[in-house]
Amino acid sequence: MSRKRSRKSHKLSLFLTFISNLILICGSGYLIYNISLLNNVENNLRLIGSCVLGLICFILLLLSIKYHKKHKNVKLAFVIIFMLIIGIGSGTGGYLVSKGYTTLEKISDTSGYKTYSSSIVTLADNSASSLKDIKDEKIGMINDESSIDGYTIPKEIIKSENLSNDIEEYSTFIEMIDALYKGDIKYIFLPTNYSVMFGSMDGYTDIKDKTKIIYTKKKKVKEKNSLSSKGKSINEPFTVLLMGVDSEEEGIKGSSFNGDSLMVITFNPKTLSTTMLSIPRDSYVPIACFAGKRKNKITHAAWKGESCMIDTIQDFLDIDIDYYVKINFKGVVKLVDTLGGVDIDVPYNLCEQDSNRMWGKNTVYIEKGQQTLNGEQALAYSRNRHPNPDKCSAKWTNYNSSDFVRAEHQQEVVTALLNKFKNVKDLDTVYKLLDTISSNMVTSMSTDQILSLYNVFKDVATKSEGLSDMSDVLGIQRLYLNGYDARIVDYGGTNLSLYNYVLYNASVKACSNAMKENLGLKETKVIKSFSFDINTPYEKEVIGKKVTDKTSLVSVPNFVGQTSSYAQSWCSSHGIKVSINGGNGYVTSQSVPAGSNVDDVKSITLTVGGTKSDDKTTKKDDKETTKKDAKTDEDDSKESSGSNKDSSGNSGNSGNSGNSGNSGNSGNPSGSGSNGEGGGNSSGGEKTSDDGGSSTSASGAAENNP
Repeated sequence: MSRKRSRKSHKLSLFLTFISNLILICGSGYLIYNISLLNNVENNLRLIGSCVLGLICFILLLLSIKYHKKHKNVKLAFVIIFMLIIGIGSGTGGYLVSKGYTTLEKISDTSGYKTYSSSIVTLADNSASSLKDIKDEKIGMINDESSIDGYTIPKEIIKSENLSNDIEEYSTFIEMIDALYKGDIKYIFLPTNYSVMFGSMDGYTDIKDKTKIIYTKKKKVKEKNSLSSKGKSINEPFTVLLMGVDSEEEGIKGSSFNGDSLMVITFNPKTLSTTMLSIPRDSYVPIACFAGKRKNKITHAAWKGESCMIDTIQDFLDIDIDYYVKINFKGVVKLVDTLGGVDIDVPYNLCEQDSNRMWGKNTVYIEKGQQTLNGEQALAYSRNRHPNPDKCSAKWTNYNSSDFVRAEHQQEVVTALLNKFKNVKDLDTVYKLLDTISSNMVTSMSTDQILSLYNVFKDVATKSEGLSDMSDVLGIQRLYLNGYDARIVDYGGTNLSLYNYVLYNASVKACSNAMKENLGLKETKVIKSFSFDINTPYEKEVIGKKVTDKTSLVSVPNFVGQTSSYAQSWCSSHGIKVSINGGNGYVTSQSVPAGSNVDDVKSITLTVGGTKSDDKTTKKDDKETTKKDAKTDEDDSKESSGSNKDSSGNSGNSGNSGNSGNSGNSGNPSGSGSNGEGGGNSSGGEKTSDDGGSSTSASGAAENNP
């Protein structure tokens, strides 16, 4: 009987020994494997820890076998308990490490694929709700074969859905949308994020409410890699482009990159110095992926995706972008709330719409003074660039703001977030942050490169111990792109007269040089002496802010009412080929709208044969157009007049909208207006060049958006 019990006891101890060994091996092995994935994170500690854990496991295995053979059940029981504790603990640790690593893998996107999406759009009051409701109606589509979401995907939709409808081709999306509004066509193909693309343009702010989508198709496309970070170590100086993403839902997937918020950051891990440059959305720069690198407002580069935006920024700033980070605006709300808010010194009372872009009872109010802002308030503070007097009472609208002020607020929020990150200690908060970040952020950095940032953050956190502001350690230098306002006809694009912010070349160069110095690409100038006045408060220099030059922008004049010989002479002097319809006399119309940038114009057709008396009506219409544009420009300039004084020391008025010689449109429906409301100089803005063309120049910087 006792022999029987002994056999059963031996079998039980064998079973328990086997199970405990299995749990120990699997748990510790799982932890060691996941720890091994954390490249560049405490390499020595990971190696020593893995070796110690392996040694403990090996000793416990030997002891369990020894005590089992010698029937030392009490000692075996203690060994089994230790094995289970270490095995289960290691397995739990491995799970937590794996969870964190998987989150980082979600953030990292090195595949090079971008998802494009195209939709069939109609007016909101159309009863159609699906493809079958289109019947035999014509469908509009642009004729640009290089456009994936405007041409390629629509062609695939036509083929896959067996649509036999006639296709009406248009040159631009705007031309097609106008045709939809007028009722010339009932259905058109547009990029699915069309409301984000065109919603900020005059005349199309309500496009989301006036239209609806009845069909959508997505397509993944492999894009060229415009980044220069391949094989680059994160321990070298690098450049990051932060891009804002607008979405109605939380999450980065399916969100539309609109190019409204752009920030270029350079970081030198050796010196821990940082430069931050916010790029105004309306900056008038050469767009890398537009035909002939045609100049346009930089936000329009987003229409062609991240690669186009990156190439554009690299070209005009003359630097390489190593990585990009896309952040969903709505994710900022949850991120800030998880950290318990951010500390900001708010300069004035303000109000703004909430994260769902809702006013009324959802309006977000922020009071002046040192505040701990919650998620909604931090996002509102980052977005605000207008006083919004039509939405809130005088208490919340008594201030001047602009796109530049918004950029400064965004930089303040980024710095405040960094200050909060360094104080995170508990594991629960870490995983909440990782969960939020993985849903609302994506970067071109590889997982290993992200992990390499650990040592940088550790160094910064150590040096900022006891300091309230991390910027004291990082040495953050804010940069500023100075320029002037101008209305320019988007000739060859939308053909609309659009507000643009024309950058001073000297300011761009100053910002570029500062970034190059921080990246170690240019020798840093050492200032050996300086002067100060004890009665004057110290103001930290903002590189590029007060830099101006004589940059001028020449626009096509209004030739209507001018002699054909004058028009031909002017065009010839600016390299524009002229075709004449009619005989001799005065110009009655022109094919290129007045206000177009001469750099975009290769040829122009003039209709000639009228007399000055014939053109009185046209000139009167042109004057009315000029007055309207001047009124719009005057309204635009009001919000920026205060900041103009800061940037140039001049009076900061936006200048006139132009003289009658170049402000009209000669009957063009786009209503070009003048090219010169960007003066900002005390003498009144636009100047007329000696050769009769319109030359916009300024000594001040107007910091506004329409």
